[in-house]
Amino acid sequence: PGIYVCAKCGHELFSSHSKYEHSSPWPAFTETIHQDSVAKCEDRPGALKVTCGKCGNGLGHEFLNDGPKRGQSRF
Repeated sequence: PGIYVCAKCGHELFSSHSKYEHSSPWPAFTETIHQDSVAKCEDRPGALKVTCGKCGNGLGHEFLNDGPKRGQSRF
């Protein structure tokens, strides 16, 4: 339990309350902890490139409509 932060600058990204089990080997989250926790830009259809909202450190992707509930995204 706790808060996941950027490894580079310590900016708060995700809460363990939004973490869930997914088939990928990486942690999966349904939402960010703050509206400005991450920045996003389109990478390819169905996926947004995600970076830290404070320092720009690369965090991976947000996969649209791939969350645990219909219409939810997965970070």
